[in-house]
Amino acid sequence: MSVRLVIAIDGPTASGKGTIARRLAAIYGLPYLDTGSLYRAVALARLEAGGALDDEAAAEQAAATLNPETIDPAKIRSAEAGAAASVVAAMPKVRAALLKLQREFADFPSGAVLDGRDIGTVICPGAPVKIYVTASEDERTRRRLNELNAAGGVFSFDQVLAQVRARDDRDQNRAVAPARQAPDAHLLDTTLLSIEAAVEQARAIVEKAMAH
Repeated sequence: MSVRLVIAIDGPTASGKGTIARRLAAIYGLPYLDTGSLYRAVALARLEAGGALDDEAAAEQAAATLNPETIDPAKIRSAEAGAAASVVAAMPKVRAALLKLQREFADFPSGAVLDGRDIGTVICPGAPVKIYVTASEDERTRRRLNELNAAGGVFSFDQVLAQVRARDDRDQNRAVAPARQAPDAHLLDTTLLSIEAAVEQARAIVEKAMAH
């Protein structure tokens, strides 16, 4: 592309932001980074090490030595890794350790697509395109339940609802870089949208933003 394009996509768990971000990256031929995978990988490293999850120094070390290319997508998608991720993501030293990596990724000459919870507010506040993806709590719970059970889990709706609520609370109320919609981000509610419709609406947002 002749114009450098950075697309920052934020939103809560199971809102559809990852799917939308991947599709936009493919459409515009841009590199894509799921920043949540970085925190999940750090959390998984701590879980596998067997140490205390709230050991910030150990978590910081895991973040500082993280190699994104070695992340196992299957392992980090577990419910346990997801819950642990929001714990380490609240640690200032972990966020600082991963900040440079994320900003370097966003600095590709062509631009990039990044999704997470603080992309538009902290990682890429100057991104020309910001989208905040959300959906109702029940819909997000249903999506996450289907994902977990499809991976071999046996969870009830109420169990996953509790997980979703706990994750939202930790993300929105952490002291550093709480999950927020950037003031200049476009809101995209996917509750009643198919994947294709959500992607098309996101693409329309990108096209309109780049036309100005």
